[in-house]
Amino acid sequence: MLEDYDIVLGSHSPRRQQLLSDLDIKFRVEVIEGIAEDYPADMPADDVAQFLAIQKAKPYRLSGNEMLITADTIVVLDGQVLGKPADAAEAHAMLRALSGKTHHVITGVCVTTPTGQQAFADTTEVEFVELTDDEIDYYVEHYRPLDKAGAYGIQEWIGYMGVKGINGCFYNVMGLPVPRLYALLKSL
Repeated sequence: MLEDYDIVLGSHSPRRQQLLSDLDIKFRVEVIEGIAEDYPADMPADDVAQFLAIQKAKPYRLSGNEMLITADTIVVLDGQVLGKPADAAEAHAMLRALSGKTHHVITGVCVTTPTGQQAFADTTEVEFVELTDDEIDYYVEHYRPLDKAGAYGIQEWIGYMGVKGINGCFYNVMGLPVPRLYALLKSL
């Protein structure tokens, strides 16, 4: 159904690339570096991911049959946005804050063609067990929390042992709400 499009994924995320590939969609990765991931300080946390996904699409100049997919994922805990940690200490602090609590993972997605743009955000509720400092240290030392919103990947060790439950789309927590994206692509 998408054979008429030259699909571009504007993301370095290996998780997004894998999820899109698993849909048997042919695409190429093209990332414009240096796009600011800032948002207005007074913006409601629930709006940030979609805003950032749209911002990521702005520098691209599409032509012909190109279709661009951009996305951004954030974690929201008690109304505060947790993005990617700057270092191991911040990753540890984020995981300590998430420990034993329920938070929201929100992924914003923007699909752009030369003739239009559609965007949406998907939210999944994730509940963590109480994590020990040793467990947090192990994860931070052995995995790559610095490239993940909220400092964790649900598909990694900490997700296996630390996620008590989820309400919503699992793939959204990985960084791409595949069922909603597929429905949008099908409607084009």
